[in-house]
Formats: sequence, structure tokens, C-alpha cells
Amino acid sequence: MDTEELRATQAPLKDKYREAPESALVTLHADAELDGLGISCKVETGRAVVEAGLHPATGGDGTLACSGDMLLEALAACAGVTLRAVATSLGLEVRGGRVRAEGDLDFRGTLAVAKDAPVGFRAIRLSFALDTDASEDELATLKKLTERYCVVFQTLRMPPEFAVTLSAGQG
Repeated sequence: MDTEELRATQAPLKDKYREAPESALVTLHADAELDGLGISCKVETGRAVVEAGLHPATGGDGTLACSGDMLLEALAACAGVTLRAVATSLGLEVRGGRVRAEGDLDFRGTLAVAKDAPVGFRAIRLSFALDTDASEDELATLKKLTERYCVVFQTLRMPPEFAVTLSAGQG
């Protein structure tokens, strides 16, 4: 997809959202199934079912997907797609490259070994290694706009309101 194709594809959506802002509000969802067989759950990704379980640092055997890895994978995927869309919009050629998301966890928090150890990532780093002839200024703009428009990046950076419900007797 080139710059003009992207603009042509997105223009009617942008017009619709300007005219009817409520039409831009979409609820995404993810579902997981607890089957009662071990400490795991099955998540439907839209393309496949992924079975998630404990990370080896918390007692898992490494055969199941780790939710922390999945979070970083979602960040890398979103950032990569966003960077591609921004580069296309700016008319910058990116012939290829790599996106890497990595995060530091202290599993003492997760395992309740140390109350002062946080549960969750204490640091996340996102990096890009691109095959491009873009100038330093163009790369700075690409980075800034990728950060601004990457949904997962912005959600992690500024967490949304959160609600959790739990009910019993439903099967």
C-alpha cells in the first residue's frame, strides 16, 4: 500500500468519525477459557487458540505462552504496524527492519516473596532497527508519530480506567 492508497482508504473513515464521533468508539474484546486442567487458559486470537500458562520463573515448564511475553508481543506488533502506517503516510520508504519490545520483571512480586517487589513490568523498552534511507529528522518524526499513534504503547504509558468483575455459578 502506498501513501495515496492509505489516504484513500482512511479518508472516508476520518470523515465519518468527524461527522459522527460516536461511530469511532469501538469495543474490542478478548476471551479466554478456563478448562480446569492445570494452571492455564486458552485465548482465542482470531487466527489461532493460544494456551497461556505460568512462566518458568513462576513454576511453568515453558511449553505454554507467557502472558507477559504476549503483552510485549502485542506492543511489538502494534508498534510495527503503526510505524509502517506512519512511514507510508509520510512517504518514507522502509524496506524492512526489526521491532523489539523487552521488559524487566521481578518475579518476587508475582510469587509474593517480597512485598516491596512490584508485580508487573518495572521497565519496558521498545526499539526499531530499520532498513531505510530516511534522514535523522525524518526518523525523529517517524518515532514521535509512532509513539503518539500506537494504541498499545499509549495504553501502557497512560493506563485507562480499569474495572474487574467476578461472578460464580456461570458455566
